[in-house]
Amino acid sequence: MRKVSYSEFGGPDVLRIVDAEEPHAGPGQVRVAVRAAGVNPVDWRIREGQKLGAHPVELPAGVGLDAAGVVDEVGPGVVGVGPGDRVFGEGTDTYAEFAVLSAWARMPEGLTFEEAAGYPSVVETALRVLREVGVRPGQTLLVSGAAGGVGSAVLQIARDRGVAVIGTAGAANQDYLRGLGADATTYGEGWAERVRRLGRPVDAALDLAGAGVVADLVDLVGDPRRVVTIADLEAPRHGVRFSGVAGSVPDALAEAADLIARGRLHIPVTRSYPLTEAAAAHADSRAGHTRGRRVITL
Repeated sequence: MRKVSYSEFGGPDVLRIVDAEEPHAGPGQVRVAVRAAGVNPVDWRIREGQKLGAHPVELPAGVGLDAAGVVDEVGPGVVGVGPGDRVFGEGTDTYAEFAVLSAWARMPEGLTFEEAAGYPSVVETALRVLREVGVRPGQTLLVSGAAGGVGSAVLQIARDRGVAVIGTAGAANQDYLRGLGADATTYGEGWAERVRRLGRPVDAALDLAGAGVVADLVDLVGDPRRVVTIADLEAPRHGVRFSGVAGSVPDALAEAADLIARGRLHIPVTRSYPLTEAAAAHADSRAGHTRGRRVITL
């Protein structure tokens, strides 16, 4: 089968399409014929060699955590799903024609494979950071870097829970954030003062872009324990929690499926790339300014 792989850490140019042996489902796993794979910042962070303890790497390595596809092999102990079922979930080396998933859910009706591949890690991360930051109904949450996949999910899930939201993003994404129910303002010089002028006291904040804003977020909230980041590895110096260890992925997928089915969650696909353009997908993801999700299609 074809698979994206790399044999050394580095930039997008280290990615190669290789012929590899097909993986097989072990106990509690399913194998899918991949139709689409989600592109996540963690993919290129791992490829660059960043020390992410939750994702140890042995070279040569494959790429990708998220996928949507058709089940074609079921491991021992798996019940409730079988060959031919359309699922989305998390696994390993998903930039490939076949991948093994360790957590999955059936795709909601009406969802395309490209759309479904954009949800697993994004929704797990969104649910996790909302839990860790401890924001409650009636409070206001500030989200820095709100237009990307995780930000899109956070804004919609928070609103569904009765939390008011403020989002920062580029000028081109202001109407997009407002469409998700957020008060919106641009990032860049003077952004914190623009947030203050919105007139809402900020009870908690999330840093999703790693743009060096953690100190300002702490100042706006007034308590570093009420700020969480998924992108700034230096944040603990400010007393801010770096969230990098996944919670229950099956539970997150079940909640995602429910939110999607109820029309409470929709994350658009900004761009799809063929497997041969995985390097371009990584370069674009690293450049930021994403609205919604990027996916690899097969």
